[in-house]
Amino acid sequence: MLQPSPPRKRHGRLLRSGAALMVLLAVAGYLAVQYVTGGAGAPGCRVVSDGDGRATYEFTPEQAVNAATITAVGTARDLPERAVAIALATALQESSLRNIDHGDRDSLGLFQQRPSQGWGTPEEIMDPAYSAGMFYDHLVEVPGYTRLPLTVAAQRVQRSGFPQAYAKHEPDATLLAAALTGRSAATLTCEGRPGATGTRGPDAVRAALVRDFGRDVLQPAGAQADTATAKPSPPAAAGGSDGRTVTLPVTAGGGTDTDLSPERRGWQLAHWAVANASSLHIQRVSYAGREWTAGNTASTWRPTDAGGTQGAERSGGPVRITSAR
Repeated sequence: MLQPSPPRKRHGRLLRSGAALMVLLAVAGYLAVQYVTGGAGAPGCRVVSDGDGRATYEFTPEQAVNAATITAVGTARDLPERAVAIALATALQESSLRNIDHGDRDSLGLFQQRPSQGWGTPEEIMDPAYSAGMFYDHLVEVPGYTRLPLTVAAQRVQRSGFPQAYAKHEPDATLLAAALTGRSAATLTCEGRPGATGTRGPDAVRAALVRDFGRDVLQPAGAQADTATAKPSPPAAAGGSDGRTVTLPVTAGGGTDTDLSPERRGWQLAHWAVANASSLHIQRVSYAGREWTAGNTASTWRPTDAGGTQGAERSGGPVRITSAR
C-alpha cells in the first residue's frame, strides 16, 4: 500500500497557514484604512441631548458634513429649527444622510430628488447645498408646516410611496437639529480623524463656510467683504499667529423661532466646524470657554479657562477654527 507523502502534508499546512496570514493581513489593512479615513461605515461623530444626556445619536463623518450643510442652508434662509428637523429626518430616510448617485428610477442625492420631475439637473441635485435649498423651497410652500406632524410635512414635499417612513427618524433629527442650530451647546463631537481626501487650510475652511452659510458668515455686521475672493476685510480675517486659524465673528441672525442669539449662532458655527473636521482637516475648535480637539479619545468639549466655563459661555466671543498642519 502506498503511504501518503510527508512533503505534501507539509505543503498543505503551508498553504493553509499562508491563506490564514493573508486573511489577517487583509483585515489589518482594512482596519488601518478605516482608522485613517474615519471609517466610511463606522460612527465617528456623536450628538447627545443637552438635558440628561441619555438620548444620543452616532453617525459617520460623511453624514455629519451633510447634516451640517442641510442645517446651515436652512438657518441662512431664516427658517426655524423645526424646518431643519424636518429636512434632516427626510434625508435620513431617503439617503441615510449620504449624497448617493443612485436611487429609484432617476432619484439622486441626499433627498433622492428626480431630475425628470423638475428638481434640477443631476449635477445640481448632487450638490448638497442646492438639494437642501430645493427641499426648503418646497417645504415653505406647505401651509402651516411647522404645526404639522413631521412625517406629514415631509411627505407633502417628497410624495413618497411610504408616507409614514419619516416618523421614525424624528428623535434623531431633533437631536441633530438642536446641536447644529446651536440651541444645544457643546453637544456634538467627532473623532476628527483626517479623511484620505479633501482640502485643508484656512482658505478651504472659509470656502466651505461661504458655500453653506453665505458670504456674510466671514465678517461682522457692516464690514465690507472682498466679493472676488469671498475673504473678509480685517479684522475678521485675523487668525492665529501661525496662520492656521480662522476667527469668526459671532453676531445674531437667522432663525425665525428664536432669532438666533449670538451665543446660539456661535455654537452653530462651532458645531459646523467639528462636523467638517475630517473632510477639512480641522485640528481644533474653540468657543465660549470650551475647546474641541481632533483625536481626543474622550470626544468632549473641554474648558479652556481655569475659572470654569459659565462666565465665558455668557460672554461668547469669536469662534476659532484651527487647521491641522
